Amino acid sequence: MTVDARAAARRPIHWAVGGALVVATALVPSAESAAAEQKSEVSLRYTCPFPSGPEEVDVVVSAVLPTSARTGEEIRPAEVAVEVTLPPTALARFAGLDAATLSAVARLTVRNTVGDTSADASWQDLTAPPADLPTPGAGDSQDPGALTLTATGDAPTVAFGSPGRATLAPDALALALTSLTESGEPTTPPGLDVACTPAPGQEPELAAIVIRGDQDPTAPAPRPGESDPVPDPTPTRPAEGLPPTAREKIDALTEKRREALEDDPGSCPIEIPPEWVMTTAETYAAGYANAAKLDGAAALGPAFMKVVLNKRYINDSCASTVDVSSEVNFDYEGKRQLPPTKATFLSYGFMPTTATMTLEQVGPPAAIHTHTVTNTPTYPEETTVTAQLVMRLSDVEVNGVPLDVGPDCRTERPFEQVLKGYGQSYPPAGYLVAYGGTLTGYAHIPPFEGCGATEDLDPIFTSAISSPGKKADNYTKMTQAPLCVATNPEGPDCPPRVPDPER
Repeated sequence: MTVDARAAARRPIHWAVGGALVVATALVPSAESAAAEQKSEVSLRYTCPFPSGPEEVDVVVSAVLPTSARTGEEIRPAEVAVEVTLPPTALARFAGLDAATLSAVARLTVRNTVGDTSADASWQDLTAPPADLPTPGAGDSQDPGALTLTATGDAPTVAFGSPGRATLAPDALALALTSLTESGEPTTPPGLDVACTPAPGQEPELAAIVIRGDQDPTAPAPRPGESDPVPDPTPTRPAEGLPPTAREKIDALTEKRREALEDDPGSCPIEIPPEWVMTTAETYAAGYANAAKLDGAAALGPAFMKVVLNKRYINDSCASTVDVSSEVNFDYEGKRQLPPTKATFLSYGFMPTTATMTLEQVGPPAAIHTHTVTNTPTYPEETTVTAQLVMRLSDVEVNGVPLDVGPDCRTERPFEQVLKGYGQSYPPAGYLVAYGGTLTGYAHIPPFEGCGATEDLDPIFTSAISSPGKKADNYTKMTQAPLCVATNPEGPDCPPRVPDPER
C-alpha cells in the first residue's frame, strides 16, 4: 500500500515493547467487569483516497460495553461492528475489473482516554464477508449504487488505571478491500488498500464508562453524567506505560514532523528519545545447540535475561516501518553468562566425551533489533538477537577417565551468535519480543586455547569442536518466555517463568 507521507505523519505513533506493538498508556489488566452493559453506536464520516479521488464514506461503529468498571478491570468490547458504506464513485473501479463481489478487512484505531491520559488501541482483523457488487441501475448504467460492508470480529481488551470518566473514540480507519470475479477468482489487481481519516468537526465518542477507584470496591457505581469520583490517593498498583506528559510531547513532535514534510516530503523517520519509552524487563530462555563435529546437542539454560527495551525507536511513516533497538544481558549468579551445562558427545564418532560447557557473554550487551511493517493488517516483524560469547570447557572426561584441561580452556576469541525470530502482532503469532517464542540461528566456534594442565590439548579440542568458516555446522534453537515488564510488575507474566525448550 502506498502511504501518503503527510497523512501518515498525522497518525498516532504505535509503541513497541521490543517488537510487539502495544499501547503505551496508564491502562492496566485485571479482573473481568460485571457492570451493566450499554449498546454504543456512533455515526461518522471519513475521507478515503480511492483511485477516483477522495471519497466521503459513511461509517457506523458499534459495540457493547459496560457502563462502569473499577480501576484495573479488564474491559472487552463485545458485538463489535464497523459498517462502511461505499459510494458509487468508489465502486466504479471494481466494475471495470469484472468484479462480482467485494470483501474487506478493517483496522480501526480507537483512542482510549481517562483524565489527561490517552492511548490508541488497534481493533484488528475486523472482517466483512464477500458482498455482491450492485448492478447498474435501470435509469443510469453508470450508477451501480452504494454498497455497505459490515466488518465484525474481536477487539482487544482495555483497562483504565485511573478513576474518572473514560471514553472510547474511533479514529483512523484502514480498509483492505478484496474483489473476486463471478467464478470466485481474484481480479487483476486483486484488491485495494485504503487509509481513511475522520472528517473534521465531528464528535467521535463511541462510549463513556465511569471508572471507580478501588478504595471501596463495594461502593455503588455513579450513573453516567454524575460527577467523577474522587481519585484513590493510595492506588494498590502502579500505572502501566508512559507518564501523562509523554503524550503531549509525542503529539508535538509528530506535528513538527508533519510541518517539516511540507518542505521535504521525503523526511519521514521520527526518532523518539529513549527517555520517553525506555523501560526494563526480565525473562528466561532455554534451548539446545548442535555441535556438528561431536554428533550431538547441548542443552542451554534456562538463562535469566535482563532486558532494556526501546533504547532506540524510529517510526518511518514514508516506509511504513518501525525499527526498535533493545539490549539484553545474561545473568547467572551475578555473572554475565548462561548456566553451565553438562553434555556427553561421541568425539570423532566413537569416543564418549563428557564436559561442562559454559557460555560467557563478553563485550557490549546483546543487541535486539526488531523491524516491523505497519502498512499491513497483521504487522509482520523480524527480530534479530546478536550476542558475543566465549565458550569455556571444564570437568572433561574421555571414556570415563578425567582429562585435566586446566582452569582456562576456552575459545581463543569471542564468537558471534545470531538468532532470528519471525512473527506478527495482529493476531499475535510466531516470535514477538514481548510474548516470547522460538529463535533460531547458527554460529561457528573458533579454535581453543589454554586447554591442558600438563600438555597442550588445544589442537584436540579445536579439531573435535571448532568449525571456523563452517557457520551452518552449529545450529541453535532457543525458546524465550514472555517478558515481565517493570511497568507492569503485577502482570500475568510476572515473575518471569522458565519456558519449555524445543528441539
